[in-house]
Amino acid sequence: MVFTTITSLTFGQDRCGTVQYMKNTQDENFQPNQLQFEEWIQQKIRARKKSTAQRQQAIFEIPVVVHVIHNGEAIGSGTNISDAQVLSQISVLNKDYRRMNADASLTPTEFLPLAGSMDIEFVLAKQDPEGLATTGIERVQGTKSLWSLNDNYELKSLSYWPAEDYLNIWVCNLTGVLGYSQFPVSDLPGLESSSDNRLTDGVVIAYNAFGSEDDGPFVLTSKYRKGRTTTHEVAHFFGLRHIWGDDNGQCGGTDYVNDTPNQGSETLGCPSAPPMSCGV
Repeated sequence: MVFTTITSLTFGQDRCGTVQYMKNTQDENFQPNQLQFEEWIQQKIRARKKSTAQRQQAIFEIPVVVHVIHNGEAIGSGTNISDAQVLSQISVLNKDYRRMNADASLTPTEFLPLAGSMDIEFVLAKQDPEGLATTGIERVQGTKSLWSLNDNYELKSLSYWPAEDYLNIWVCNLTGVLGYSQFPVSDLPGLESSSDNRLTDGVVIAYNAFGSEDDGPFVLTSKYRKGRTTTHEVAHFFGLRHIWGDDNGQCGGTDYVNDTPNQGSETLGCPSAPPMSCGV
C-alpha cells in the first residue's frame, strides 16, 4: 500500500527513471560473478526458512549507506548535503514503510482495508565493509558536475559497498529524472528481466529531492520536498512496479498486485479520490 500512495503524488521532473534504467540494463555486458551471487541468494533463502514465527514478529533492520557524490562544496552546501538532510530521508523512509507518516490519515477510504506496515527499519550503517565504525554516510567528490542514467556505471563505481550487506543509495546532481532504482533479482512475474549486477544494485536520487522540508531548511525542489521520491524508488528496489503497468496508456499493463485497479498512466497532482483511468 505504501507504493500505491506514493505513486498518486506529484512526482517530478521526468520523475521516475527506473523503467528506462531497466531497459538500459537488459543488454548490459558488465556482469558480476554469477555463481557467487547465486550462492549468496541460496544462503538467504535457507536463513529465511528457519523460523516462521520469529520472522513474522521481528523488525528487520536494513543497513543503509548513503554515498553523497558532490562537486567539492563544503558539507551542507549544494550537492554536498548535510548529515541532517540524510537523517531526514532515513526518517521519512521509516515513517512511510511503517505507516507512521503524518499523512497516513489521508489514505483513501478504498485503500484502508489494504493499508498496512512493513516490518522493516532503515538504519544508517554502523560498520563499513572493513568492520570499522562509520556514520553510514560516504562523501566523494564526483568526476562531473551533472549525472544522468547514462552515467550509471561511472557514478556507482565512485563509491560502492557490497550489495549483499547494504542498501546503497547514491545522492548526486541528477539530471533528466528525480531518481531511479535497480529491481531485485527474482523469478516473480514482472521481474524476470531485472539486472543481476550486484555492483550497480541500489537507488540513485537527486540531491534536491532527498529529505523533507519538515526536518530542516534544506534546499529542495519546490514540488518534491517531502522525501517521497526516495520512498518511491526504494519500493522499486523491493520489486514493486508502477500501478499503471508502464504500457503508455494502453490499459493493458499490470503491476502484478491486485490491490489497486489498473491505470492508463501515472497520476499527476494530488487528486481527492483515486482516479479510474481504465474504467472499473
